Amino acid sequence: MSRKELLGDVRRVVIKVGTTSLIKDGAVSSDFMDSLAEQVSRLREEGREVLIVTSGAVGIGLKAMGVRPKPNEMPIRQAAASVGQSILMQKWSESFQKYGILTAQVLLTLDVYSDRESAINLNNTIESLISNGVVPIFNENDAVCITEIKFGDNDTLSAIIASRADADLLIILSDIDGLYDSNPGRNKNAKFIPVVRGVDDSIRAMAGDSESGLGTGGMKTKLDAAVICGESGCNMIIASSRAYGVAYRAAAGDEIGTLFLSGNEISKKRRWIRSAHPSGRIYIDSGAKDAVLNHKSLLPVGIVRIEGDFGKGDVADIVSDGAVIAKGIVSYSSKELASIAGRKSHEIEKLLGYRGHSDAVISENMVLLVS
Repeated sequence: MSRKELLGDVRRVVIKVGTTSLIKDGAVSSDFMDSLAEQVSRLREEGREVLIVTSGAVGIGLKAMGVRPKPNEMPIRQAAASVGQSILMQKWSESFQKYGILTAQVLLTLDVYSDRESAINLNNTIESLISNGVVPIFNENDAVCITEIKFGDNDTLSAIIASRADADLLIILSDIDGLYDSNPGRNKNAKFIPVVRGVDDSIRAMAGDSESGLGTGGMKTKLDAAVICGESGCNMIIASSRAYGVAYRAAAGDEIGTLFLSGNEISKKRRWIRSAHPSGRIYIDSGAKDAVLNHKSLLPVGIVRIEGDFGKGDVADIVSDGAVIAKGIVSYSSKELASIAGRKSHEIEKLLGYRGHSDAVISENMVLLVS
């Protein structure tokens, strides 16, 4: 089946723009932004909906401030993100206004996204913006983020947005034109991989680290993004931002970049559980591990100990033998789980003073992280 057939029904597209695509010779490339705005305009004329995830705020802010921070100098980087984000959005707005398109800034942090109600509100915001003809432009809120509450890189963020927005296609624009079986910068005989039908160990072995020095994501983070997309039924393309009309051509089904075909789709709730920031950990015994791996609920009797302070409805890691094997929405708070750990379900009412759910984590509220 050709790409045009595979991507012929693409309705909603997320385009991720990397730092190396935006910044040329140390300055924001207005030509690139104008070109992408024109391509988005064409896609919209064909009835496709477009969302953008943009990088570049920190780099733009550092240049505007005229500073060069030390690697771990977080306050300066956060200040630079604050300065750079406003400049970045102004540039995007100017480019899209040339085609009569209104843009909206949406800044996210992982802790906000990890709140179930906030995640649902995010969906409502996305749908409202798109239905009113606005192009949402997303970025991580680096001005307030710390390491513990960061998505980590915008490859991951773009995949989460694509998953959350039920997108049909994620296009990651970068300084590389796709996946090779080895580093083409070091091996002139490296073979280009046009289509990937599932990210396994052999595919991951092909990934190298980012060598541009500008962005935070390399091929490894893009493969992680492909996994997230695959689980949500969303195809993904990695392509070079230098290629003419790359975003439009990729969405139209041209043979450009590497296409990662989606696998089995999982529910939106389970996608959220997988990507949400865990509020604590539940350590379990071998019997409970077998039950969890067989897609059964986690009972209090299988819990060994609790780590962290969390409430009912929060997401927690489920740990066995030192490894996180699953994540789930808890039926009880951390204090309550500590009180009923190792006990039979029929004892819950006596121990807590009320009759709650028999399961500590219901199977439908759990997602496995191992196969």
